[in-house]
Amino acid sequence: MGLVTPFTEMLGIRYPIALAPMGGSAGGALAAAVANGGGLGLVGGGDRAWLERELAIVAERTDRPWGAGFLTWAASPDAVRYALACGARAVMLSFGDPRPLAGIVRDAGAVLIVQVTDLAEARRAAEAGADVVVAQGTEAGGHGAARGRSTLPFVPVVADLVAPTPVLAAGGIGDGRGVAAALVLGAAGALIGTRFQATAEALADPATVAAIVAASGDDTERNRVLDIARGSGWPARYTARTLGHPYLDRWRGREAELAADPGVPAQYAHDVARGAVPALPRWAGEAAGLVTDVPSAADLVPALAAQAEAALARVVDR
Repeated sequence: MGLVTPFTEMLGIRYPIALAPMGGSAGGALAAAVANGGGLGLVGGGDRAWLERELAIVAERTDRPWGAGFLTWAASPDAVRYALACGARAVMLSFGDPRPLAGIVRDAGAVLIVQVTDLAEARRAAEAGADVVVAQGTEAGGHGAARGRSTLPFVPVVADLVAPTPVLAAGGIGDGRGVAAALVLGAAGALIGTRFQATAEALADPATVAAIVAASGDDTERNRVLDIARGSGWPARYTARTLGHPYLDRWRGREAELAADPGVPAQYAHDVARGAVPALPRWAGEAAGLVTDVPSAADLVPALAAQAEAALARVVDR
């Protein structure tokens, strides 16, 4: 059947599957493995030392298209320029106004990917000249809209709104059936995070990987507690979906009280140092229940594509 879409044609990749640029987890090795498997590997943004190390790895390990992703509210123009200079064919901007950085990407001739969590953001992405729009539903792991919409109804609305710009579906996609569903909804592909956290090349802590494999979607929840406790600076309109955490049990429903306690970030750092809590929250989406093993991402990408083709074929055959 084949899975050729406007997204695959635009990037010159084999499958309509992209790696979510997860900070601290989607490093150069994972992005390269996804690219070598036929998808689009995106390195998560970070500080300059992180970028220098991880972008060098992806550039060395693949000759296929790859890119980098940045938090729009935190990224500097210099960081985006550096990724482009290292060979990024695409840059993804998420969570904030992309327009101050969009021109840098377009001027470099790279593909501009903008992730959106509501229709206002989708309109702004179109105004910024996005080549690809990622429609993220609230099922997604990690950060997203505190008052967003689920993937199933959100993706087709965004696809209609920004047409003919290709859309990637994100949130709750953990196997090939989810990729097939994204295509049926009108998307040109899928952006996948949680499933790629549990791969051999991911930089996630082994205990986090084991927790994802053991978890179900019911074990995740969206919250601001961990951002407040860590003093992370994330805008309040974005919450994060994670697995369970001691600070969640202690502070759930008491966010205002938590934010008013100036001693919490230092206590949190102390608890991390003594091993009482993981160094990073265990970001995971509702697709965690579909994750049962830890393969190489290079093998996972074609496996997901084959599952998607089989799912679509079953529907057609009926």
